Amino acid sequence: MAQSKSTKQSKQSETSAFTYAETKRLEIMERRYRKAARTQFEQRVAYYHTITGGHYTSITIRDQKSRWGSCSSSGTLSFNYRLIFAPSIVLDYVVVHELCHLTHMNHSKDFWNMVATVMPDYKIYKQWLRDHGQELTLEAHLTRLGIPLTI
Repeated sequence: MAQSKSTKQSKQSETSAFTYAETKRLEIMERRYRKAARTQFEQRVAYYHTITGGHYTSITIRDQKSRWGSCSSSGTLSFNYRLIFAPSIVLDYVVVHELCHLTHMNHSKDFWNMVATVMPDYKIYKQWLRDHGQELTLEAHLTRLGIPLTI
């Protein structure tokens, strides 16, 4: 998946404090986390899809700055790889949210009722994302694990 020029420039400016070797190391780590995220999302979608129903065509993994997931009218489910750094129940909430869009392509009362049927405490996880979403970065995750960003 190609990134737009502005996205590439944004990523370069985010890592400009790092040396070339450190930047490459972070890029490699990001690819590994994206791969892990894909596996996790595929497993969680398979599990919750048996509950929610609907038809999806594919799963894509992205790095959106302001979106955790989306569901297209053609059935493509897209998820932000950075959710891999969240508690697993929060990742599950986003999966359930997007799967419910396969039935209700809006945020109507019926949509939220369906989400609540599958995950009664969804409001807790929705709020957690609002409160902590900005902390879900590779750099913050590595810091929490005590892995130095610089070499």
